[in-house]
Formats: sequence, structure tokens, C-alpha cells
Amino acid sequence: MSRILWLCGFLASVQAQGSHAPVQVPDEYKVKAVFLFHFAQFVEWPGESFTRPDEPMVIGVLGADPFGQYLDDVVSGESIKGHPLQVKRFGRLEEIDKCHILFVSTEGLGQLRTVLRELEPRATLTVGDNPAFIRAGGMIRFFSEDSKIRLQINPEAARSSGLMISSKLLRLADISIPKS
Repeated sequence: MSRILWLCGFLASVQAQGSHAPVQVPDEYKVKAVFLFHFAQFVEWPGESFTRPDEPMVIGVLGADPFGQYLDDVVSGESIKGHPLQVKRFGRLEEIDKCHILFVSTEGLGQLRTVLRELEPRATLTVGDNPAFIRAGGMIRFFSEDSKIRLQINPEAARSSGLMISSKLLRLADISIPKS
């Protein structure tokens, strides 16, 4: 766990440098990309989430992609419990066939609620940074506090989708269960 905190702290302290890449990813989203990778290690999916022992674990981005190539670089060559990690980007909800971790990049609250309601029966860990994300039914929300990326987690939303979040991850987060 201290490795995660060190890595996230290191990334947060990195200054933006010139790059040959066409799009510069803000440091905030570099840290969030590393968190997305580590979420795969601290969440258990139901057995039926994978049809084969070597089936890829998909980390998806729905909507505008704030990570650019950086998310692909973070997970390149990595695997979790025999599942190689793969990044997919989706412009619309209807494009999502199978996705294990989904960063939802939506602006409007109405659209956000619709997306999360549609994803609820799937075993997909939903992650976002919209201030209303948890209230709308999301599972993990990124937020900034004292110049650090923090987590807000709704474990009930995860459980209702068949996911189990490790107590190690829960200890790092603010726990929030929205009132109906």
C-alpha cells in the first residue's frame, strides 16, 4: 500500500515537461491514471466477469478522454491475476460491451445519472470526478483536497453490482453512502 502512496505522491510532484506527444496530460490526470491501474488490484469481480482465465481486464474511458496516451502507458504490459490490462475508449454508452473499470467523463448530471443507472446491473467499477458522481450512483470519485487527489467511495453501489472493494482501498477513502 505504501508503494501506491509513494507512486501517487511522486507523480503529483512531477512538473510538466516538454514532450514530443501531441497532447500534454495534466499531472492531476497522471495521478488518476495510476489510481485506475491500482483499483484493479484492490477490487474483486464476480467469477462470471471473465469468460477465460486470460481474458483482458478492460479499463475504459467514457466521453472526453483526459488521460491521453498516458493511461495506455501506465497499464502497458501489466496484468492482474492473469488478466492482461487493456484500455478502451467509448464515445457513447451503447459502445460498451465489456468493461471492468470505467472512468465516466460526463458533464451533465442528467446524463451522468442515465449512464450510471444503465451500468448498475453490470459488474463495472464506475469512477469519475464530477462533484455529483457519488450522489448519482457512482462508486469511486476523485476529488482534490489540499493539493492532493483524494477518493470518495460508495461501497454500497459497488456491492450492488457484485464488486468487493478491499478494506485496504477503503481505508484510503472517504466513505459515502448517498441517501435515497
